[in-house]
Amino acid sequence: MNDAQTLTTFLGWCTAINMALLCVTSLLILAFRDWLVGIHSRMLGIDRSELPAMYFKFLSNYKVLIIVFNFVPWIALELMG
Repeated sequence: MNDAQTLTTFLGWCTAINMALLCVTSLLILAFRDWLVGIHSRMLGIDRSELPAMYFKFLSNYKVLIIVFNFVPWIALELMG
């Protein structure tokens, strides 16, 4: 990965894969919320009412990480090249 084009391609694919994973995870949380809340509540010993906020925080943190570490560097490399 010495040249900018290879790095640009790599970051583009990282962005696409991570955004797809974010979308799938969001859809799964929406579709199976009650089931997931039940499982995670029992596994982690967390109150059922706290979990939806934790899911939202997880998804928002993951989105910010994708933007900061994948998307912005990809855009910068695209603009440079």
